[in-house]
Amino acid sequence: MVPTAIFDHKARLATIGLLAITLLGICGAVILPAGAADFTYDNPKTQDSTGSFAMTTGPGILPALTSAGITFEAISPGTRTTSVTTATTRISLPIVAKTRTANATAGGFKFTNIKTRESLSCFIPTIDTRARLIDCKLNTGFNDTMFLIESIESREFLSSDSIRTSVFTGMTFKVKSKMTAQNLNDTLSTTVFSSSVTFATGNLTVTRMAP
Repeated sequence: MVPTAIFDHKARLATIGLLAITLLGICGAVILPAGAADFTYDNPKTQDSTGSFAMTTGPGILPALTSAGITFEAISPGTRTTSVTTATTRISLPIVAKTRTANATAGGFKFTNIKTRESLSCFIPTIDTRARLIDCKLNTGFNDTMFLIESIESREFLSSDSIRTSVFTGMTFKVKSKMTAQNLNDTLSTTVFSSSVTFATGNLTVTRMAP
């Protein structure tokens, strides 16, 4: 799929740096583009972090995906929890690094058409609370924005002498644009994705050592 996102330059650099660090930490030594490697080395604001990110499908989303034969699954070490009662699926991912307002996760999530076996994965999603986006490393190896953060209900910042924790609750996510929705539909041979509805809600907690 051809990437369509055009980001603020600083947000894109922060995301690339986080993705590079995440890959190094999870996969060991990997070959990185020179720009990503240089940025990681030169960026003192990148910090190892812990915490979690969770996104839960919005009303009607899981039934629509299921009816279209599309699964929504977690990529390890992420986990998936499905509720029959509320007809929702929650994807939970661990936080591993932070650069400014961009928070890198491990694992990811994947959509699969169970009939055609076509799939699209969002590896090591990076959640940027200032740029209001979720950036992914796609199956193609390119980075692109899959979801926008439409709103954040509340933000709370806690600190002690050595630890800082940021908590974002009541986050809502939509597919980035009509073009992104069309790319998802084309890749997965479906018509279920739309940028006009809330795809999911979520929460983000990030803890790091104080600088």
